[in-house]
Amino acid sequence: MANEKPSTQTQTHGDAATRKKTETSVAEAGSSAEKKVTPKNALLGLQHVLVSNVWLDPVFVAGAIGLPLALSSNMVNAIFIVSGLVTLIQATKLVRLPIVQGPSAAFDALMIAAGTAGSLAAAGTSIFISSLIFLVLCLTRVIEKLRFLFAPIVSGVIIFLVGVSLSGFTLSEFLGGAPGDNGFADPKTLAVSIITCVLVVVLSQFGKGMVKALSYLIALVVGTALSLAFGMADFSAVASKPWLGLPKFMPYGGFDFNAAIFVPFFIAYLVAIMEALGVYQAATEIQGTKLQDRQVRYGLAGEAAGSAISSLIGGFTTTAYPQNVALLKVTDEGKTRTRVPVIIAGVVFVVLGFIPKAGAVLSLIPSPVIGGIFLPAAASLISTGFNTLRKVESDDRTQVVIGLSLLLGIALPNALSGLEGGAHVFFSNSILVGAFSVVILKALIIDLPNFIARHADERTKQAE
Repeated sequence: MANEKPSTQTQTHGDAATRKKTETSVAEAGSSAEKKVTPKNALLGLQHVLVSNVWLDPVFVAGAIGLPLALSSNMVNAIFIVSGLVTLIQATKLVRLPIVQGPSAAFDALMIAAGTAGSLAAAGTSIFISSLIFLVLCLTRVIEKLRFLFAPIVSGVIIFLVGVSLSGFTLSEFLGGAPGDNGFADPKTLAVSIITCVLVVVLSQFGKGMVKALSYLIALVVGTALSLAFGMADFSAVASKPWLGLPKFMPYGGFDFNAAIFVPFFIAYLVAIMEALGVYQAATEIQGTKLQDRQVRYGLAGEAAGSAISSLIGGFTTTAYPQNVALLKVTDEGKTRTRVPVIIAGVVFVVLGFIPKAGAVLSLIPSPVIGGIFLPAAASLISTGFNTLRKVESDDRTQVVIGLSLLLGIALPNALSGLEGGAHVFFSNSILVGAFSVVILKALIIDLPNFIARHADERTKQAE
């Protein structure tokens, strides 16, 4: 017995040393890859820029509010700059994953409502305070208590629902809006979206080399050219945009705390956190690595700091984008674990942030092209969610938890669409509903009975 303890310690030390050596070799490989800026990586980075909707959310929000040119340009500039900076810092220093950062769609409706009510200053204050709260949770390592969210049954449901959530937006763009909208399901609209989508699928699945790696970029160029030929694209508005611009500090006014506005914004920030966790998990799944506590803590801290800064210069939150993670499956980025293309994308975002005219070109890419590109990306995330759920031990209780969570996440937002205020923010988001459902159901149906059974077994052994 006296010799067993040192032996165990030696073995543990050896395992730790081996694990550390493996992690170091992976890190060194990643560092080596990061130093290589090739034409291929540059094009992959540009593809990340074009596939993301970093430009889409601010343009959509500003247009829906009816902001004047000065404020709308300021919002776009602010989000481009912050998204680029946070993408760079995340990829090189913090979460160290090939993820692109941008404004969270969870805030679109809230920003529009606040803007039309003349409360953008209160909206910015709410985002700033929410960001600081989560930044403190990260710095104090409390956020690591969310580690239980990374069980395959939880992360699989969240990744699946991120894909489903993205598909709703994607199909709206694919079809040209909703029934009754001008151009909805128009033959030209469908021709552009279908051809763009087919190009992505065919090139990504059957293409070779550069053609396969740049399938999304090729499809975007072809789809945009086809839109121009059909007279569906108009870039004349680009001429009215200035070449250079800097975001202003607190352009909507000073700090203005409003509890009625803060609560739904805080809940929406929870949505962004859930979405980011799902994206982190999806990225590591694609790379074949394991998500670490450090990555969660630093990654969410980076997003919180970026969101706080963004709110001060006229933007809104920044979070990890699922559609860009989907690209990792059809390029060499996922296999080689390179972060070079994402780093390049971050640089491009920062540059675009100082050139409103360039940002305007991106914002005018026709909706059918965006829909055609995003559809395969959403499908890829759904399949990633399925693959993650396949790792879950198959029994009746886990199947009930998975089924109910997916059902509630998909159906409940539509069933409770008439709610208002904070309840509407919570129940209208399929990711948040599904995430809370799977965590609660897992605790009640799986974890609690298992705990009771273990406790009963211990008592029985003690009695014997």
